[in-house]
Amino acid sequence: MNANLYALLRDHFAEDAEQPCLLIPGGPVIHYDDLDATSARIANALSAAGCRPGDRVAVQTEKCWQSLALYLACLRAGLVYLPLNTGYQKSELEYFFADAEPTVIVCQPDAAESTAALRPQSTVLTLDGAAGTLLDRAADQRDSFEPISSMPDDLATIVYTSGTTGRSKGAMLSHRNLASNALTLVEQWGFTRGDVLLHALPVYHVHGLFVACHCALLSGSRMLWLPKFDAAEVIGLLPHATVMMGVPTFYTRLLADPSFDANVCRSMRLFVSGSAPLLPETFESFRARTGHAVLERYGMTETGMNTANPLAGERIPGSVGLPLPGVSVRIVDGDARACGPETVGAIEVKGPNVFGGYWRMPEKMREEFTADGYFKTGDMGEWLPNGYMKIVGRAKDLIITGGLNVYPAEIEEKINALPGVVESAVIGVPDPDFGEAVTAVVVIRPGDALNESELISVLKADIASFKVPKRVHMVADLPRNAMGKVQKNVLRAMYSSK
Repeated sequence: MNANLYALLRDHFAEDAEQPCLLIPGGPVIHYDDLDATSARIANALSAAGCRPGDRVAVQTEKCWQSLALYLACLRAGLVYLPLNTGYQKSELEYFFADAEPTVIVCQPDAAESTAALRPQSTVLTLDGAAGTLLDRAADQRDSFEPISSMPDDLATIVYTSGTTGRSKGAMLSHRNLASNALTLVEQWGFTRGDVLLHALPVYHVHGLFVACHCALLSGSRMLWLPKFDAAEVIGLLPHATVMMGVPTFYTRLLADPSFDANVCRSMRLFVSGSAPLLPETFESFRARTGHAVLERYGMTETGMNTANPLAGERIPGSVGLPLPGVSVRIVDGDARACGPETVGAIEVKGPNVFGGYWRMPEKMREEFTADGYFKTGDMGEWLPNGYMKIVGRAKDLIITGGLNVYPAEIEEKINALPGVVESAVIGVPDPDFGEAVTAVVVIRPGDALNESELISVLKADIASFKVPKRVHMVADLPRNAMGKVQKNVLRAMYSSK
């Protein structure tokens, strides 16, 4: 059998080919056969551009329905899809391109020239329909393309996730990884052809592209396709939806609007939250306002979804629920012994959803996996007495802001390179809107005039905006322990209320 994920998706939506797939407010209605034909033309165009199975296609474009067709085209052509956050800047892109060596890069029109300069070995295309662009090339191609025969472990996508050393790692996800997780979620969350998914997530990471889109495509349901989250627009569209997936920031912003109430949610059957912890107070406020208990789940780039609160059953605030079918989750102490209930330990997972390793980093397999094949997530958790899991923190210094991952070492490296900076420490502090706010504590050389606004301005030109500190505190020195290590727990305590 062909393990190509697109073959699986098409098998599930084929009988709904003439039904709507994407409902674009103020725009066209895209039917399943439109999506199938467009992705076939793009697959043919990519092949004509020299792409062969296994080649990488890097994509940094704004969210549009054609970007989904491009992803599907890569799957069916056996190409490795490389989604890139639209906020990434030159230094970040330079690293990704050098590491992944994409055959084709698809970018925004205004970035074509600079992208070509960064990677002259690649063919650089833009997605829009102007002359010479990918869609223009695809227009003359055949609207059929039989999915390449793929093995289950063939690479489908590389998703870069930052490392604590500052060097990003490319998580390699196979057709099996994506398919197994998608099939499980459709069943666990009760997706049917009658569902309408409100899709306001970006499509450059696991949550928006794989979790949300795969659930809709596998069930032949519809998506209300929004370019970004806007609370007022979402409130206006929720009466026409049945499911919404979001990050905690979405739910806090909905609650901040007085017009958001149970009547707005009258047609909804499910709200799902992920990518960052949902505060228990947000969970309770949402339930009190709407009557809906948000379903929180736990996943990561390397594994897709691992656990979830149940569709039918109690959803516990502050908990990420039970292990999904086929996924083995364990919590171990420092000696790799299983932890009992209410004992904090390191979370490790194993299953068909777990990635095959990091791109061109074979040494990481030994570091990140146990001898019996469990992936060390770096998260700390505990089992509740009823068998649900609770995430209690992170072994590493990961900051999750608005559902996006930020690793302090990368930001500290940028700050420390600035003239006048002696050293810095980047931490996450609680934020009611973003979950955590990136905050920098910086030691400036005596007599130097570098201030908060100047530092932030310099960083904004160099790195993605979600990584830029929202506050910068200038200090004389950083607190350290007896071993000389900066005490970030002390800094978090100091600045959490400022």
